[in-house]
Amino acid sequence: MPSFRTSRMVPHSAKAMFDLVADVEAYPNFLPLCRALTVREHTTLPDGRTLFVADMEVGYKAIRERFTSRVTCDAEKLEILVEYIDGPFRHLENRWRFVAHGERSCKVEFDISYEFKSRALAVLVGGMFETAFRKFAEAFENRADLVYGRAG
Repeated sequence: MPSFRTSRMVPHSAKAMFDLVADVEAYPNFLPLCRALTVREHTTLPDGRTLFVADMEVGYKAIRERFTSRVTCDAEKLEILVEYIDGPFRHLENRWRFVAHGERSCKVEFDISYEFKSRALAVLVGGMFETAFRKFAEAFENRADLVYGRAG
């Protein structure tokens, strides 16, 4: 099963980066390939975690796909887990972790594993996924600079 993992040091606090990634409704404004995102359900769990179900439409040129995910945001642990519910994948799961390094910087860890249902779709777009994931990491960092200001 294909997977991708990255970690980056960023000049923003772990809490600020957690909040930025948890704001999924803003994704269409800055995230490459994200054409639309709708939060269908939003719940605060008894343990304080936030859970929501979201539909995301992604597209590149003539290819457009929609998928549904369950997103669990744990503000205490500074972790976000995204679990696939429905769409063009057989499996999709990604996890964000935000590790503080002082008050004004953190390490952002992102890992994802995925498998397409359709072999044809896997051949068609699978090769560009790693490039896309790298661009996603840059997009979040650029968004943080825009929202919180550039460090230094």
